[in-house]
Amino acid sequence: MFVTNTALFEPITLRDVTVPNRVWLAPMCQYSCFAGDGIPTDWHLVHLGARATGGFGLLLTEAVAVVPEGRITPHDAGLWNDDQARAWSRVVDFAHSQGAVIGTQLAHAGRKASTHSPFADRSGTIGPEDGGWVTVGPSEVPFEGLAAPAALTTDQIAEVVEAFAQAARRADAAGFDVVEIHAAHGYLLHEFLSPFSNTRTDEYGGDFAGRTRLVIEVAEAVRAAWPESKPLFVRLSATEWRDGGWGVDDTARLSEILGARGVDLIDVSSGGNVIAEVPVGPGYQVDLARAVHRESGMPTAAVGLITEPDQAEKIAGDDDVTAVFFGRVALREPSWPQRAAHELGLSRDEAPYPPQYLRGAWR
Repeated sequence: MFVTNTALFEPITLRDVTVPNRVWLAPMCQYSCFAGDGIPTDWHLVHLGARATGGFGLLLTEAVAVVPEGRITPHDAGLWNDDQARAWSRVVDFAHSQGAVIGTQLAHAGRKASTHSPFADRSGTIGPEDGGWVTVGPSEVPFEGLAAPAALTTDQIAEVVEAFAQAARRADAAGFDVVEIHAAHGYLLHEFLSPFSNTRTDEYGGDFAGRTRLVIEVAEAVRAAWPESKPLFVRLSATEWRDGGWGVDDTARLSEILGARGVDLIDVSSGGNVIAEVPVGPGYQVDLARAVHRESGMPTAAVGLITEPDQAEKIAGDDDVTAVFFGRVALREPSWPQRAAHELGLSRDEAPYPPQYLRGAWR
């Protein structure tokens, strides 16, 4: 464990899991299960392993589908069967060997599923005739540019809840330390939260209680399936950046409810469910994380164009933010934490270097 005078490199304990610092790798889709079987490959081992050796205290995998039809693309990773769990355990073991904590993000893409990979030469929905599948959502309301989904029945909703719970059990079998439920970015659980995509009139639609019912049921089911000793996160889009949609007050209200049901931290992001003008800029979502914490009392993590060590240190030192997630900058710099430690004045002995890399330490 590192002894530092920086907020960013201060350890934190959540339940029985101690994370060595507050520099956390955000989940980022890799679309690299090219066999179409959802089984992680050497790419995932190297991608996540490089960030473990680079000093990230917590690694979150990409969004991992809880059912085959929950994949964004046919090349997404999964945790809907035991073969996938066994493959993930290899990645988990390596991350642990480097002193990193590792978690997985459980997801269902809903109406934004069955699309072409960003690597393809075309975009949009892949129809069943071309190897895709019929997507599902709370209502038959399509995301702009994609096929309309089929509205889930209440029996099918119950199956989704159970799929998340089963995936959490497999995550534990694989050795993951943290599970995050993905309820942001316009995927299935977020679709239920938003009045833009949820026009149901049954118990899963209508008012705040109805639209939040599925997220709460998933959180309860995952918490029951996931060991009490291990933390549970939920990622929420705090705002849709459009009037009349899901907003910060809604997010704070739901966060407080989730906290009472055993969720330990809210990973605060934004947008993704409807086309909107987003004021993207350095740290543009940090104030959302602060607001959610202040209104709900829940620990929050901030993400969104946080790229410089001084910037991240100020955020981590804020009483309203527990940790900082890094996305695109972590793709550019797998060892960003080592550079940050140097720029923040830590010695090479305090910085997160594996012994094999000490010769390259910043001085």
